[in-house]
Amino acid sequence: MDAFTTARGLRRTAVLAIALALAVTGCSSAGSGSGDVAKNVVPTQDAEDNNPQPLDRIKDGGEFRPPLQQWITQWNPYQVDGRYGDAVEIMYYTQAKLFRTDAKGVFKPVPEYLTSAEVTSKSPQVVTYKINPKAKWSDGKQIGVQDFKAVWEATNGKNPAYNIADSSGYEQISSVEQGADAQEVKVTFDKPYADWQNLFNPLIPAAGIATPEAFNQGWIEQVPIVGGPFKVGTIDKTAQTITLVPNPDWWGPKPKLDKITYRVLAIPAITQAFLNNEVDYASAGSATAYGQLKDAKDGVIRTGTPWDEVHISFGGNGPLADKPVRQALGLALDRAALIKIVNQGVPVEFKPLGNHLFMTNQNGYQDNSGDWVKYNVAGAKDLLDKAGWKEAAAGQPRTKDGRPLELHFVLSDGSAQAQIDMATAVQNMLQQVGVKLTVDKVPSKEYFGKYVNQGKFDLASWRNTGSFPLSAGVANFRAPQGDNVFGNYSKLATPEIDELLRTAAATLDPTEAAKLYNKADAQIWELGHTYELYQRPSIVAVRKGLANFGAGSLADTVITSVGWEK
Repeated sequence: MDAFTTARGLRRTAVLAIALALAVTGCSSAGSGSGDVAKNVVPTQDAEDNNPQPLDRIKDGGEFRPPLQQWITQWNPYQVDGRYGDAVEIMYYTQAKLFRTDAKGVFKPVPEYLTSAEVTSKSPQVVTYKINPKAKWSDGKQIGVQDFKAVWEATNGKNPAYNIADSSGYEQISSVEQGADAQEVKVTFDKPYADWQNLFNPLIPAAGIATPEAFNQGWIEQVPIVGGPFKVGTIDKTAQTITLVPNPDWWGPKPKLDKITYRVLAIPAITQAFLNNEVDYASAGSATAYGQLKDAKDGVIRTGTPWDEVHISFGGNGPLADKPVRQALGLALDRAALIKIVNQGVPVEFKPLGNHLFMTNQNGYQDNSGDWVKYNVAGAKDLLDKAGWKEAAAGQPRTKDGRPLELHFVLSDGSAQAQIDMATAVQNMLQQVGVKLTVDKVPSKEYFGKYVNQGKFDLASWRNTGSFPLSAGVANFRAPQGDNVFGNYSKLATPEIDELLRTAAATLDPTEAAKLYNKADAQIWELGHTYELYQRPSIVAVRKGLANFGAGSLADTVITSVGWEK
């Protein structure tokens, strides 16, 4: 599981679908010699497996050394290229994180920034934020209405010069104004928006995004202004390291750590780096990694159930522009067999996922997959016949108008063996229905930027993480606008799905909203957009003695509380 490419949703910001972190997650195959293990570990749900400790039991000072899976270029989390998950997480530590979620995914205002935030009118919807008067940016300016307004104006989609990740929520806002004083901000919506706590989170300074040039280019290879407990100390591209140090102007609880050092490592190298005491955190989600890390000296395994899914996306070009062909691919895949491949050697059972928007541990989850994931070779062949793709001689691809039915599965060359094995299994399954599938390995550094983000794939697999609350996932399925595909890299959409998602996001009653999201999800399945595989549990190795950090469920890390036990 540590070799699937990741996409992280900047969840808390309208989740800006921003969290498309590139985190390859894959699991080793039986052929790796790891063998299988009993599924005897049950990950925590609605809880945090992070060694919770009170602050008086944590040392002052010390260094935490997490790995990075790729170098961070774009730091602006609202910009379309700022979606790498680790970058988003670091920005939560250095910018104004207005809300945190608890272990059940409930948003709570962060008191260092907000003394209160609430809906003060429902018709029209008005949200009133009261800002902590101590809150300020590193350039000395008070955090205030100008920052809220700048984020809204940059991300509402009205100015195409801002290359944004998602306009959801911001495009529903009609005005951002100062309230009773400089510490009060009133945000008025022309259409209700249920997940308003997602917005402006993290808040970034107006001075850094006031122009399209600053928004798109001003955060490349740098974090010019901060407003969180940490600031960037060094960015060393040659050494591939990034350090965070406490922000001397921070007005909140002093961080326990005096340094966080991130180091870019290839996925296979992270395990060995943990064993060599070079990093303090490593995924143990693959068979190989778990086998090596479960008994590591000074290590402990922690597990959780976060918002984290693995899927196969179908492209929307060539033969796959035809919906029945995409549907046929889904019927031709044996999902149970594919999950078994990546689940080998891992002590947690990977549960099939029947929903694109809800995880299994979220209120409102229901399995809407219907017959679309039922292994049905005859049904797949029938759909291809009706779509005009004629069967050919044994072992040969089907043809239509003289063209063979040939597709490409784009795979990162950083993928672990299990991900490669899964792609090979997909190749063999599709061959049984007359589809020739070629697996193309591409450089991991280019996987998203040159292939996935550009829609240059027929099949591709990655993870989406942190896409909650529900509106956070809207960008992955909404209709593209011009060249902006948001998070919908397949570019597949319908007006009906768009309308259902928009209406759901505007529905303040959670029960009614869930019904609309589930109705949209059923149509996403029918569209043949994305073939969900499973909800990925978090299985990590953490250095013994590290407190308040590990494998959570839906909770945010409180970075000022992370440190080493006394």
